[in-house]
Amino acid sequence: MKKSILLVGCGGIGTEVIKKLSGDKSISVDQVLVRAESRIVKISDQMHQKVITSVNSLSHRPDFVLECASHKAVADFGPYFLERGIDFGIVSVGALSDPLLYQKLQSASEKGNSKLFIIPGAIGGIDLLSAAGVDNLEEVSYSARKPPLSWLGTPAEEIIDLKNILEAKTIYEGDAREAAMLYPKNANVTATIALAGLGFDQTRVKLVADPNITKNIHHIEANGSFGEFKITVKGNTLKSNPKTSSLTAYSAVRAINNRIKSTSI
Repeated sequence: MKKSILLVGCGGIGTEVIKKLSGDKSISVDQVLVRAESRIVKISDQMHQKVITSVNSLSHRPDFVLECASHKAVADFGPYFLERGIDFGIVSVGALSDPLLYQKLQSASEKGNSKLFIIPGAIGGIDLLSAAGVDNLEEVSYSARKPPLSWLGTPAEEIIDLKNILEAKTIYEGDAREAAMLYPKNANVTATIALAGLGFDQTRVKLVADPNITKNIHHIEANGSFGEFKITVKGNTLKSNPKTSSLTAYSAVRAINNRIKSTSI
């Protein structure tokens, strides 16, 4: 019997997840939860999932829920499903920069005996960073370099003319907590790194708009008693959403496969 997956949100990431899992005989992405009624017609015309705007309209209990919408979606739906014993995966990891929400999700998980899955997204080396934190992890820094138009709709627009810059410009330098809050659609990797390493307040972040690149470039540096490492990922963006690396969608697919098929490779 196929396992049922509910998607919360169905933009570029959700659409890609559905496509990648469409031929899987053990998994069915059969329900999509969106906020706006207008989204129902658009999604229904393109795909075959049941599209709803309220948890009250669920046709059946899903085996796993994947959020790929927003920080608000994590806050609105994460506790609901976790309390009911349904594992919940999140792409919008930056939502966890809110300590109150983090505690609420943790409490809901304990109450429902369920698990919150953090989707690593477009960066690698998270297992390495977590291992380094076992003994005296001293410094962790992360930089994200993206094409200027990837930063449209963010505070970067107030700093520079994103459509006309000719050279790379730093749009943010600070800690991971502030970066995740200010750039919720762009800095989810920031939150993942913070959670795996030194935390939101100790992880240093630099965000750059660069007109001379076409890929999203993520770079982590860490050092401590283990030694040191540097990891760089140059990821292609989703055609439907230049803010998001295609690896984010692939990471979500892997998380679903791992949860449903109980693999750890």
